[in-house]
Amino acid sequence: MTPEERLSHLGIALPPPAPPGGGYVTWVISGHLILTSGQLPWRDGKLAYVGRLGAELTIEDGYQAARLSAINALAQLEQGLGRLSRISRILRLDGYVHTAPGFHDHPRVLDGASELLNEVFGEQGRHTRTALGISEMPFNAATQLVVWAEIGTWTP
Repeated sequence: MTPEERLSHLGIALPPPAPPGGGYVTWVISGHLILTSGQLPWRDGKLAYVGRLGAELTIEDGYQAARLSAINALAQLEQGLGRLSRISRILRLDGYVHTAPGFHDHPRVLDGASELLNEVFGEQGRHTRTALGISEMPFNAATQLVVWAEIGTWTP
């Protein structure tokens, strides 16, 4: 099954890619790599999850925020490549979690993104990951993700 077919099977329609929020681009291609800029949990032009994990938000809220951020990253990748099936492998996920002091469950939050990428790309979705907690986030967003992918021939 292609990534597009898996998204359809999951009932996920990719949103229009969010425009950049400043003087940068939302994705870039270099050689056989495509990287996204940091993707936030936007839904219908508004942040769906704002605040800090361990204070205003629960781990489940964070999981859903990371999943939504990953959906927005997929929209950027699709815009950059024309179709997700041009991706041969998801290489890396850099995840930033907006946290209150003492919060230590970053991996559980970012599993919302990792598990989605694994569902959409199968074995080729398994990736390396960085999980960082930060005290301040743009627009008070709960999560921010950067996705690194290899461009090549899709092989299910």
